[in-house]
Parts: sequence; C-alpha cells; structure tokens
Amino acid sequence: MSLVSLREKRLVIVGGGSGIGRRIAADAHAAGAEVVFAGRNPERFTEPGIRAEFADLGDESSLETLAGKVGELDYLITLAAAPANGPVATLERDAITRAFDAKVIGPLLLAKHFAPRFRAGGAIVLFSGVAAWRPQPERAVMATTNGAVAFLAEALAVDLAPIRVNAVSPGIVDSGAWDRLGEAKDGFFRRTAESNPARRVGTTADISAATLSVLANPFITGTTLHVDGGGRLS
Repeated sequence: MSLVSLREKRLVIVGGGSGIGRRIAADAHAAGAEVVFAGRNPERFTEPGIRAEFADLGDESSLETLAGKVGELDYLITLAAAPANGPVATLERDAITRAFDAKVIGPLLLAKHFAPRFRAGGAIVLFSGVAAWRPQPERAVMATTNGAVAFLAEALAVDLAPIRVNAVSPGIVDSGAWDRLGEAKDGFFRRTAESNPARRVGTTADISAATLSVLANPFITGTTLHVDGGGRLS
C-alpha cells in the first residue's frame, strides 16, 4: 500500500475537544505527527506533547491568526459542532447560525486561510455525521449542516486541488457525548447496536483510525467515508 507516514507531519485539529478529537490527537502524536489543537478553550487541552491554540469558527479573524501561528502544515481536521436541535417552530436564528458556523462556514474559512500554507501532499478532513442520511424529528439543522459538509468536501477537493479534501461521517460513538443520558445511555447503545448492521456502537478508536487512514491515503479526495456501523442503512 502507498500510504503516507504521519511522522514529522504537522497536523492541526480544530474543535477537537471531544473524545473523538482527543483520540485522533493522541493517535497522531503517537505516530510521530506534530499536533496542534485549536479551540475556544485551549486551556482544557492538556495532553503532553500537543500544542494548544485559540480558535473560534464563528470569528474569521481568529482563524487567520491561527493560520499565521501555525505556519506551514500537512494536515487539517475540523470536528467542531454546535447542535441547534428542537422543533422547527422553536428554532432561533442565532442557534442556526452557530451550527452553520461550526460545520460549514467556519471550515470554509479555515480552507481560505490555511490553503496557501499546505505542503505538498496536504489534506483536509471535515466531519459530517449520520444524521444527514437518517433525518430524525427535531434534528433538521443537524441533518442539513452534516449534509452540507459532504458537498463542501467535494467542492473544496476540486477548488483546492491538489490539496485533498474528504469528510468522515461517524455514527453513534461512545465518545463521552452520550454520558448526558445517564442511566438511559446503556439502553440507547443497546438499541443502536441491535439495529446497526455492525451490531455495535462505535468507539473513538474506530473514528480515529478511519480519519488518519483518509489523511494518509494519497488517492482519496472528494469522498465522504461513513464510519457508522451501517447506521445510515438501519
């Protein structure tokens, strides 16, 4: 296989404070990459050997500043999300705008400011989600923003070529995000596993491995990789 090593590559992860982002950062660092994490609360990211910087996907000036601090890079991943869930009749414009800033507008502006800084063989991974392919009640904004990410990956792959641009679309993953369900979490995961063709929920390791493989494969671009256990089909 002709896969690019992560050793001595500079990887920027934006909005990666979740379990998934932290796992990707740790795995990339272990594989020899220089990892820069950027988010609105960089002080919360204290993993050894990983640099943390401020970035707000709703503030273009912060993205321009981040690009200047990072300098040249090889890979960029953006995982941020700002869900605006609820019945359409109750949605507020500001919440919808924040959701699009996190998933669509912010990543587009990241591409604007980082594209000139990519070294040869550079690649971007955007994060979509299974909600785009399995819309649910009270998830209209989530479905729409995640769907837009898939089209954005295709558009940027053409616009920024030869920089490669892909999207990863996770399904239900035990990343810590579902801990808010409390005792109901186990039942939710059990029902998800029963309906998924893979018969399990995802792990952060599943998503990290898929994401890094997309970065490392020089012949994949303009593609959305579904890492959802077949959840979009269930």
